[in-house]
Amino acid sequence: MTQSEFKLIFANQVMKCETTLNNKRKEYTGDNLDRLSAFKIAASLQGCTPQRALVGMMAKHIVSLYDMCYAKNESFKKEMWEEKITDSLNYLFLLAAIIREEAPYEQN
Repeated sequence: MTQSEFKLIFANQVMKCETTLNNKRKEYTGDNLDRLSAFKIAASLQGCTPQRALVGMMAKHIVSLYDMCYAKNESFKKEMWEEKITDSLNYLFLLAAIIREEAPYEQN
């Protein structure tokens, strides 16, 4: 794969991530202005931190990707791969936001 091909894949993936996050915002936060409210509520219900609540939810997507990668004699459509990869990346973006909000890290 050339550098140009990789850059295109990267740019397209970031666009998919942004579109998905924007489309699902209302579904997961309702009218709440706090974009991270679903993780804070889940944390409260589970008696843990928002980070732990998020990674618990993210685990489902990671396990699904793992299962797809190790599936024998089975292939998956491009759309399925894209959905699982996009969801996993979006959880990482949301985790970065939670970490930044709760314990701002040093910026270089």
